[in-house]
Amino acid sequence: MKKPQTRIQKRNQAAILSAGLDVFSKYGFRGSTLDQIAETAGLSKPNLLYYFPSKEAIHTTLLERLLDTWLDPLKALDGAGDPVQEIMDYARRKLALSRDFPRESRLFANEILQGAPRIESILQNDLKALVDEKAAIIQGWADAGKIAPIDPHHLIFSIWALTQHYADFDVQVRAVLGDKPPYDGAAVFLEQLYAKLLTP
Repeated sequence: MKKPQTRIQKRNQAAILSAGLDVFSKYGFRGSTLDQIAETAGLSKPNLLYYFPSKEAIHTTLLERLLDTWLDPLKALDGAGDPVQEIMDYARRKLALSRDFPRESRLFANEILQGAPRIESILQNDLKALVDEKAAIIQGWADAGKIAPIDPHHLIFSIWALTQHYADFDVQVRAVLGDKPPYDGAAVFLEQLYAKLLTP
């Protein structure tokens, strides 16, 4: 039976994962090193290797934890709810994820840009099954005339693109907007866009 971690071990592991998230979200997997992660965590490299045997192990742990969080907003889309409201609520939840977890969003984006070598099977199985399930609900709403006719998969893709952009391209967004808070305006825009798009 595995011994429970001490308070110091938990703290060090959390510091390593937070540092890994910082480094990977900035430089991608290939551009990141264990030395960078150790320095960011305030630990020696041998100390880091006590907790994680490789850069891959840190990256995989972060991605596994992230995917549950990333899929939760879509899981919450309820087929028994008001169709337009449910879709707009999903867009709001995705926007909130970008606002609250920008490093995680960039970590995920970097993994996808590299061809998703560490999560490809999850994308092809868990993610695809979830998206297909929710797309069928959206298609049912469209067929019943509860929302305007729309391709449900591309609707979901558009929500991903319009919400994750604010985290993945944060520097560009803030350079253009200056002092204007990006997420307030984004929430209003998304509500206007999807209300008009979806209302039959």
